[in-house]
Amino acid sequence: MPNEKVKILIADDDKEIRDILTLLLRAEGYEVVSACDGKEALDLADDEISLYILDVNMPHVSGFAAGAEIRKQSYAPIIFLTAYSGESDKTMGFSAGADDYIVKPFSNTELLLRVKAHLRRSREYSSRQADHTKSGASARIIYKDLTLDPDSQTVTRNGQPIILTYTEYRILELFLTHRKKIFSMDNIYESVWEEEAVSDSTIMVHIKNLRKKLGDDSRNPQYIRTAWGKGYYAD
Repeated sequence: MPNEKVKILIADDDKEIRDILTLLLRAEGYEVVSACDGKEALDLADDEISLYILDVNMPHVSGFAAGAEIRKQSYAPIIFLTAYSGESDKTMGFSAGADDYIVKPFSNTELLLRVKAHLRRSREYSSRQADHTKSGASARIIYKDLTLDPDSQTVTRNGQPIILTYTEYRILELFLTHRKKIFSMDNIYESVWEEEAVSDSTIMVHIKNLRKKLGDDSRNPQYIRTAWGKGYYAD
């Protein structure tokens, strides 16, 4: 079975949503564990979880808080579920470590497509890193005071770790492995998500959050530069 051993954790204080998502994902062959709030999600989080689906508004510990804690120890994709669609809400979600953000109500088909896409990208990336490790090749990327280590998917600045989401890491890696090339938002989406671009603010929010974590001033950037009307690049 293609989805064998793929475990997904669902956290939502609405039992009906938990039950529906559990049935939906199990029908696709995934193993599912569920939590009724953020605290229980943190208790259940471990290295065997391949993907997290977290509701934002939960008692005791919110989805944002749970996601931020999970991201400190795991690079597994995190999808937030929320009733809010504003850019500020997306910014908060991505700042908390989200890889995706789905607004309620959503279609079952949309959620499954997002889940499969994130799992596919995560598997493909892990496979590439395993190939690097087997070959013994040093794949570290050094740019100014930043060091990217694809084997461990980590970023440091002057030796100090910077915690990025998987998506943020992929965007930064894209820029630094194609220096001086200007990427439009569609180019970035298609390169990182590996599917046709959607017209929303997702890329802008990721860039904003990535710059914040890098300590990059958008008015005088050191790392990610803006080509006005064209896109973004690293010089």
